[in-house]
Amino acid sequence: MTGSIEQGTSRIHGNTHLLTFLVRLPRPMEQVWPELTTPEGLARWFTGADELEPRLGGAVSLRGLGSGRITAWDVDRVAEYTVEGGGRIRFHLERDGADGSVLRFTHEFRGETESELRWRARFERLIEVVTGRCPRSTDPDASR
Repeated sequence: MTGSIEQGTSRIHGNTHLLTFLVRLPRPMEQVWPELTTPEGLARWFTGADELEPRLGGAVSLRGLGSGRITAWDVDRVAEYTVEGGGRIRFHLERDGADGSVLRFTHEFRGETESELRWRARFERLIEVVTGRCPRSTDPDASR
């Protein structure tokens, strides 16, 4: 299994956007979880986290998106970051067979700050990171 990104969906209610993706990852949840929940992991495929307190109610600061709180935290399964100006970003991991994971992703935000194409590119990078096909020390959005 090499990983795949199913077609994302985008819904708009007033000026609130809701993007969702289903990403199949060829690694177990235990290997994917740190990529979604640590500053080092997030920096490899998404953006730098200047602060991340890994617990419900903990502080989080994501470069280019803003600062806020961790609004859901279920170790090894759910991490949700709600940041001022960047909206609500939710990662929900599930097992997919013996060696894989499924990431159910939701991003709820206001305005036009994000796009389906931008998230698809990030998830392609996440797949590369977890499969070892790219360097593990870069911040893809550092230039934002």
